[in-house]
Amino acid sequence: MMSEKRLKYIFYSSAAVLLILMLLLSKNAGISCDEVLHYNQSVAVYNYFASHGHDQSALNTPVTNLKYYGQSYDDIVTMLIRWFSIEDVYGFRHIMSSLAGWLVIFITALFAVWLADYKAGILVIILFAVSPTFMGHAQNNLKDIPFALAYVSGIFFTLKFILSGKRNSVNNLIFLIASISFSISIRAGGLILICYLFFFLFVIYLYKYLRDNRIDFDEFKKKSLWICCISLISWFLSVLLWPFALHGPVKNVIESYNVMAHFPSTFRQIFEGKVEWSDFMPWYYLPKSMVITVPVIVLTGLALFILFSFKKHDPEKTLLLRCLIFTSAFPVLFVVYEKSNVYSSWRQFLFIYPAIILLASIGFFRIFEFVKQKYIKWGIAVLIVLLSIHPLKFMYDNPQFYYMYYNQLVGGLKGAYSKYETDYYYVSQTEASEWLINYLKNEKLPGKIKVMATYPVDWQFRNHPEIETSYIRYEERSLYDWDYAIVTNRYIPPFQLQKKIWPPENSIHIIYADNVPVCAVIERKSKDDYAGYKALNEGKNKEAIDHFSKALKIDDHDEMIFYNFAAAFYKDGQKGKADSLLKGGLELNPDFEPILMYLGNIARSENRKDEAVTYYEKVISVNKKYFEAYVSMAELLIDKDVDRSRTLLRTCLTLNPKYKPAIIAMADTYRNSNPDIAKKYEELAETIK
Repeated sequence: MMSEKRLKYIFYSSAAVLLILMLLLSKNAGISCDEVLHYNQSVAVYNYFASHGHDQSALNTPVTNLKYYGQSYDDIVTMLIRWFSIEDVYGFRHIMSSLAGWLVIFITALFAVWLADYKAGILVIILFAVSPTFMGHAQNNLKDIPFALAYVSGIFFTLKFILSGKRNSVNNLIFLIASISFSISIRAGGLILICYLFFFLFVIYLYKYLRDNRIDFDEFKKKSLWICCISLISWFLSVLLWPFALHGPVKNVIESYNVMAHFPSTFRQIFEGKVEWSDFMPWYYLPKSMVITVPVIVLTGLALFILFSFKKHDPEKTLLLRCLIFTSAFPVLFVVYEKSNVYSSWRQFLFIYPAIILLASIGFFRIFEFVKQKYIKWGIAVLIVLLSIHPLKFMYDNPQFYYMYYNQLVGGLKGAYSKYETDYYYVSQTEASEWLINYLKNEKLPGKIKVMATYPVDWQFRNHPEIETSYIRYEERSLYDWDYAIVTNRYIPPFQLQKKIWPPENSIHIIYADNVPVCAVIERKSKDDYAGYKALNEGKNKEAIDHFSKALKIDDHDEMIFYNFAAAFYKDGQKGKADSLLKGGLELNPDFEPILMYLGNIARSENRKDEAVTYYEKVISVNKKYFEAYVSMAELLIDKDVDRSRTLLRTCLTLNPKYKPAIIAMADTYRNSNPDIAKKYEELAETIK
């Protein structure tokens, strides 16, 4: 049996080695979409303070809602970048992100040492090291990783403080205040740590009362007073680098919490092979996303923890572990109950992962303690090694794409492809940009080169004025003028991923993660599609038809070309050809909303009402927020089924209360039966611009 001194040496040595590895590997990190947004916001925050509050851009964020984020870690990193004139902005950000990630691991490991011993701490380091999702986000996520650090350290120092009795360590108080204030300054949800302070105080002293049949009320009152002071100081410190909170330290922090609890921005994402809005995900979206991406070795440790929970252990340690379980389970249960808007797998819940790792390490620790035979202990060690192979192999093969990991329960990343999101953070665009820059250098093309990407790549091309970059939605690529495009598989329909319609044939470079295509660099072979679209908008239908005919010969896998080509034929009176093209577009993408809506409108104009309703129903089933379809369908049903018509419009207005066409249509449903109600809807419609 190893001595504590040797275990301590292994613990600190392994932590140091992991720190070095994480800092070195941070250079592999790509730039994520969130990074761009939060870095720009941090610059605005820096300008706010540098201008003594005159620059208000940090408070004007109607689209991104970033004023509601404290994002203090982002802001601190940007201050360092500005003060020390660091040119490699994102390289430095990735180093700082990795440092925060390592601190999460180290604090969690110290937590395990406190609860058990150094063996448990070493297990924590091992389990984190083989957790690709966490390690991937640790490379470039300066929002969720620092929040995880604040959360786990806040819980750690909260429990230490409450159990310290009448003697309060100054260091512990400083770390506790720092943890709580840091958590709130990153995200208003950090207020939960203040709630934990009061809740755990009550739980632990209730336990002491039930155990000893008495309670030291003097000690309890002093602890309560300390907690009030800690809460006030933490709240005060949390707003110092947060412009929005400075304008209302109580009101605006609470407002931020309410916004974060029901975040207004929603996104469409692939889950279980279907595309759905993030606020319409099934209740089990979050727990399932975790189960299929957390390494099996961690899940095994959790299973062992549950199994050995039925055995007798030290009552006080058992209570602490139950507190820890609560801190990981409560946020998930709250989100499920509230039906909160959750997206991007479980990225927003990385803060509960340290507790999960800690519980899993205790599970392995307990089985090692339970088993006495040396050969069985060696067998368990071998099992840990074997279970680590799958995530370690993925990390070795995909050093810049750790966060895309899926475990064996869904067949790894290959099994998850087209069924779940992969590069939802657009990380692969960084590698694609670097490749395209080198490619264009060798090609030596004359004039301005136009590069479009499915998320802005301005930073990647900042040193290349000869290249003009802009944003593009992949399905709308034929509507814009560009020469090359960088396209990730985010927002690509599952059908096109399954049928290998994406990446397209004109891809000149494809980036793979675990042999799965995650990003493509596309070269435009012709601009007839764009010329056709311009001619169509100018009413030159014959010219548009000529351009689209040429475009389809070069690219017959773009459903938008089919759609616009059909529109040109329809406006030219060639309805048969238009119908054929629309059906052809649906073969490429059966859920392409513009074509489905167009077919519905054509059927409606030709008085084929039932057929039109079928198309509108399909549009709504594909996209619950395609509001035009609700109104068109409701208008068709007014005479036939007015109750269903109103139900459709109410659903539409529930999703978008200010959608004026739906309000006007609702008025129409009452125009004959109840003119007074119709008038009220008309008056409401007039208030909306």
